[in-house]
Amino acid sequence: MTSRYIAIDWGSTNLRAWRYQDDVCLDSRQSEAGVTRLNGKSPEAVLADVTDGWRDEATPVVMAGMVGSNAGWKIAPYLPCPARFSAIGERLTPVIDNVWIIPGLSVSRDDNHNVMRGEETQLLGARDLAPASLYVMPGTHCKWVQADSQQIVDFRTVMTGELHHILLKHSLVGAGLPEQIDSSAAFDAGLSRGLNAPALLPQLFEVRASHVLGSLPREQVSDFLSGLLIGSEVATMTADLAAQQVITLVANASLTRRYRRAFAAVGRDVQELDGDQAFQAGIRSIAHAVAN
Repeated sequence: MTSRYIAIDWGSTNLRAWRYQDDVCLDSRQSEAGVTRLNGKSPEAVLADVTDGWRDEATPVVMAGMVGSNAGWKIAPYLPCPARFSAIGERLTPVIDNVWIIPGLSVSRDDNHNVMRGEETQLLGARDLAPASLYVMPGTHCKWVQADSQQIVDFRTVMTGELHHILLKHSLVGAGLPEQIDSSAAFDAGLSRGLNAPALLPQLFEVRASHVLGSLPREQVSDFLSGLLIGSEVATMTADLAAQQVITLVANASLTRRYRRAFAAVGRDVQELDGDQAFQAGIRSIAHAVAN
């Protein structure tokens, strides 16, 4: 038995590791060796590097994220929703001795096909730290998760973050733009447009036309586009929400500010929880069970 363990968030492009004694973080490390950036090294070798000096045979390692995908170390099968919170920690996939991967979650119905990896661990933490019936988890692919105290009922994914990147970096919308600057006014203008006219496709070329014609400063296109996309997302996804639903926003500080403004604009209060705090609380709960 040991109360020491290692928790790892291993995504596509980055890896973060924490060494714990009970609930105390003794040390943390970061690496750019995400599962798509191994540079010829094996996952086992990357793990050995990032945990160098941390591990002995009795120290369990619990990992979450894309490390359990078909592009990762070993496939950790998805748990189909509805899924009980308790099932997440009961269905770990062993990799090597005392090293485990947390399963992702899936939905497969005629009206909804979805998967997640990594956010399920944040959900475990959020359920304890800021319980709600709807968890909104912004990022490259924003998750909108319906849950109760016992189970994850359903979820959908909105590609807001990835769409912003693609439009700005790989489409005519962002072609030839100068370095972008922060502009709350541009974000608010885009947000208002997205909330009031959430049908997005007819509006995307207007972003290009607006800066070509001089009505939108060329260095503020990124924030205007961010507001437009987030406004469209929030307007669309809250259209059928019950007024009494408690919403927890799980994100980093920058995304929390943006989504909080969008929810306030549609008259919805939200609880706020830092994404890293949620992840670490969730993975600690699983690691405690493994360690003991």
